Amino acid sequence: MKIYQIDAFTKTVFSGNPAAVCPLKEWISDEIMQKIAAENNLAETAFYVKKGDEYEIRWFTPTVEVDLCGHATLASAFVLFNYENHNDNRITFFSPRSGNLIVTKDGELLSLNFPTDTLEPIILNTEILDSFDIKPQLAFKGKTDYMLVFNTEEEILNLKPNFDKISKLKVRGVIATAKGDNSDFVSRFFGPQSGVNEDPVTGSAHTTLIPYWSKELHKTKLTAIQLSERKGFLDCELLGDRVRISGHAKCYLIGNLFIE
Repeated sequence: MKIYQIDAFTKTVFSGNPAAVCPLKEWISDEIMQKIAAENNLAETAFYVKKGDEYEIRWFTPTVEVDLCGHATLASAFVLFNYENHNDNRITFFSPRSGNLIVTKDGELLSLNFPTDTLEPIILNTEILDSFDIKPQLAFKGKTDYMLVFNTEEEILNLKPNFDKISKLKVRGVIATAKGDNSDFVSRFFGPQSGVNEDPVTGSAHTTLIPYWSKELHKTKLTAIQLSERKGFLDCELLGDRVRISGHAKCYLIGNLFIE
């Protein structure tokens, strides 16, 4: 089985968010896909199967299958455009959990078209407050994550998460965000309950972030930086009930898996 490792939302290797991509001719068992993802030990491993003119796609962390993953979808599109003979500048992925996901290519820039998340304000309870050393100003609950809004970019940079406390929250993970100094907004993402303490760049989290910051900043086109150690850079746009999340990718590895 062929495997690619792609750094997403970056123009250089060793930055952005690494994802493994495994093209399949037909689906293999969930158990084997989960074992491959655990063996890869990356934030996400994506598997896809061509179905007519579309590609069915699924994503696995080292411990669980997830509903949506932006950076691994971007990485999968990069593989198809550059190595797996997809000749059009548009790819339609279909996720059994998240529906149709469109990726388009403009030169080297790849753009994801995803549905927006829905946000509900929630109370800053003890469980949330005990998860970080700095108190957020606001808290929201999306489909799968909490989003916490802080005062400054510096607070996001210096934030010290308590992964044990975060892992007990009944969500996929926690997005921490603030208005940016050199971009419209910044963020970090913590998901120990999904097997990833801190994700380097989280495309799916921007389905939550873009609608919020678009409303706060009164603009539909925004720039974003995810302030992980590896850093990720994203161009964002609100398109009604969908969002466009754009970035670059670089290939780090092409290889073969040997599975009995």
